[in-house]
This record gives sequence, structure tokens and C-alpha cells, in this order.
Amino acid sequence: MVRLIKYLLIFGVLAVLALVAYAYIGPWFGADFSMPLQEIRKPVVLDAN
Repeated sequence: MVRLIKYLLIFGVLAVLALVAYAYIGPWFGADFSMPLQEIRKPVVLDAN
């Protein structure tokens, strides 16, 4: 059981490191993390009686 927890912990650390690496290296490979620049408006109908 301890071995399973150890492997899961190592896998979690590697997954976090891979996510951080993708965040830094991703734009070099074409990943675009910028927000959309257009404003979106949708009407909201409130049902208050």
C-alpha cells in the first residue's frame, strides 16, 4: 500500500512539472494562452415576481 502511495505521489509531482513546463514552453510550439479580446454581451432575463 505504501508503494502505491509513493508511485501516485511521484506521478503527481511529474504531472505538475509537466504542466508548468507546458505553460512556459507551449507558446514556442503554437499554444496560445491569451484571452479573447472581443467583448461578449448576452441579455439576462430575471424572473423576479
